[in-house]
Amino acid sequence: MKRKNIFRISSLAFLTAAIFTSCSDSFLEEKQNYDSTTREAYNYWSGASARVSAIYRTCLPDAAANASARFNCTGLADDQSKSTEEYSGFSVFVNPQAPLTYQTGNNPVPDYFQGTKGNPLEGVYGRIRDVNDVIIGVTESTLSQDEKDQLLGQAYFLRAWCYYNLVKWYGGVPIVTDVLEPIASSVVPRSSTKACIDFICDDLNTAETLLARFTGSGQWMSGENYGRVTSGAAVALLGRVRLLYASPMFNRTNDVTRWTQAYEDIKRSIGVLTAAGYGLANESNPGINASGWASMFSQVPNTEGIFVTLYNTLVQGTPDYRKNNTWEHGIRPNNTLGGGGKTPSAMLVDMFPMRDGKVPGGCNTYTKLDKSESDYNPQFPFIDRDPRFYRTFAFPGVRWTFTGDPRNDNNDNSYNGTDYELWNYVWYTSPALRDDITANSEATYGADNLLNNVKGFYVRKRSDDRDVNSTSRYEYTQASGFTRSASPYMEIRFAEVLLNYAEAACGAGHLDEAVAQLQRIRARVGYTAENNYGLQANLSGDAAACMAAILYERQIELAYEGKRFDDLRRWMLFDGGTVLPDGAPSSWRLTGWDGNTCSYLGFTPLNGQRRENLEFRVKIDSGQGEGIGGTTLASDPLTVAGVTRPAALDLRNDLSTQTEALREFYNANLIRKTKKGDSYNDSQAELYIEFLPRYYFLGFNQGIQSSATTLTQTIGWGDYMNGGSNGTFDPLEE
Repeated sequence: MKRKNIFRISSLAFLTAAIFTSCSDSFLEEKQNYDSTTREAYNYWSGASARVSAIYRTCLPDAAANASARFNCTGLADDQSKSTEEYSGFSVFVNPQAPLTYQTGNNPVPDYFQGTKGNPLEGVYGRIRDVNDVIIGVTESTLSQDEKDQLLGQAYFLRAWCYYNLVKWYGGVPIVTDVLEPIASSVVPRSSTKACIDFICDDLNTAETLLARFTGSGQWMSGENYGRVTSGAAVALLGRVRLLYASPMFNRTNDVTRWTQAYEDIKRSIGVLTAAGYGLANESNPGINASGWASMFSQVPNTEGIFVTLYNTLVQGTPDYRKNNTWEHGIRPNNTLGGGGKTPSAMLVDMFPMRDGKVPGGCNTYTKLDKSESDYNPQFPFIDRDPRFYRTFAFPGVRWTFTGDPRNDNNDNSYNGTDYELWNYVWYTSPALRDDITANSEATYGADNLLNNVKGFYVRKRSDDRDVNSTSRYEYTQASGFTRSASPYMEIRFAEVLLNYAEAACGAGHLDEAVAQLQRIRARVGYTAENNYGLQANLSGDAAACMAAILYERQIELAYEGKRFDDLRRWMLFDGGTVLPDGAPSSWRLTGWDGNTCSYLGFTPLNGQRRENLEFRVKIDSGQGEGIGGTTLASDPLTVAGVTRPAALDLRNDLSTQTEALREFYNANLIRKTKKGDSYNDSQAELYIEFLPRYYFLGFNQGIQSSATTLTQTIGWGDYMNGGSNGTFDPLEE
């Protein structure tokens, strides 16, 4: 129940004439703005189903949106992902010079609660109100019981999804099950975290029960209902919720009963999902260099996607169900007419496993995991890596093809899309700029007409690669590049469920089962039993090493999918959970995991570290100095020197001889350079990650409290309604 004095009811009229006509066969086309209605409309299947489609429109994750009160993180370089190893650059959560406060104008804590004032659907409770309206309207309608159950199952799932995204940030929040009016008497207090977890799980159990006979045998795995939530989606989200509640952030004493509950629920979910047709996509056919794994991010439908957001390629000016996925455009380099690319941090590049599945030598993040027997040379990061490395990153000298031709008068490079090679090595215009780690993009020039729109490394993950998917899901033009893509976004996929299973099994003491899930995930990308799928031998007998291996596998398998910040928070990996925020009671002290999750796992805390970027610059001297050139395509120092580039790595073929040829080219012509990632202070001294203890549970900023004057503030945060005194709501109190 919710304080409706915070949120105004939507005044948008329900389009009765539209919904009483025949519904579209396209699920996306049904997601129009039917977010206000009368009870009478629910007595018609067309009206009630259109209302359910409307709540999808506001509740589904969006791969094109930064994290906000409406959208969870999906892997963009937003405040959440930039607080992890995936990207550099201080976000609001890790900036040592700007600690978050509750105060407007003083680095206010992000709002994942209320959203844009005046637009209730931008805030979680506006959407919850909308879902409650659907639940009540359908329940009280004259529809048949089968019709009611099919619609209600979806609504209960979406309400649970909304609450999950609140609880992971704030702990306990107000529970609202009615459609409250915007009056003072509608105020509802925060419930305990346990009450919220129970409420979410009840909704998901209800959703599973209601949807089982419609979806439990895979009926919605294809066709016009693909993209709607299923009984499988309900059990998958239930497992994620149970895992959250068992994790150290919420479970300071390491209460094994929480792990056991998570283990039992997730283990049962595997059977439910398998019966419905879900599983690891292309599990029996890994393909070469993890091509099977890479292909799933563009496949619709596929067995991997459990909770998905669908997209289309409709153009501007069509009805409001136009929904384009812009990820492909964003990750592609500028000389493909892409958006310029996304820059991964060097920390994650250097952390990816080697080909034998082990941690690279020199990476000291996971000290309880075995180091690789293969030497890792950061000058040649593409040598002997985990197959997923080549599908997650792009670098100088790799093939990355697409359907389309970017060549025109303003883009003078050598390649059409079908034979595109990325050569993003760089040079500088002067020795001073070359030797300056902080030199900006205007001083850096890249090959093949990338010029000063070059990235030293690129994120490639989730790419619609033509060599993997010959029929692209984007429509490419020289006017807009890859902007209109219909690739899906998978919020929950089967591999995550297996990783959740592994983690819960480890926490509950079933280490053999945990290891079996890691083996299955690694087999899908080409590892074999010959070397135990690249896993060290002691994981079945060492719970700490096993859990560290699971978290490492999550970091690699789910990179750039919006999951890492949640993992870092729930395991308290910024500081190990050793420091309490001001005003925290003794019950907040971490007594499980030896009082320090980082020490227990052998994980180097992120606090006190920096994330830099990397690039490969020309090292030969073309007559102006080593690595010096001009500002044009023709001034590329390697071109001037007459250097012939080898064929780029072709991921369709074995890489062993190809990487050796590329290594020789790098050795003769390129040198790795550190590029500034995280910030410096005014004196140009390095700054380091600082995630404060109070950030594990967020407080409400002044703007939220001003709108909701009786909303109790979280411990560790100033309470605007009480003169800035410490908050009193305890997210850990049951």
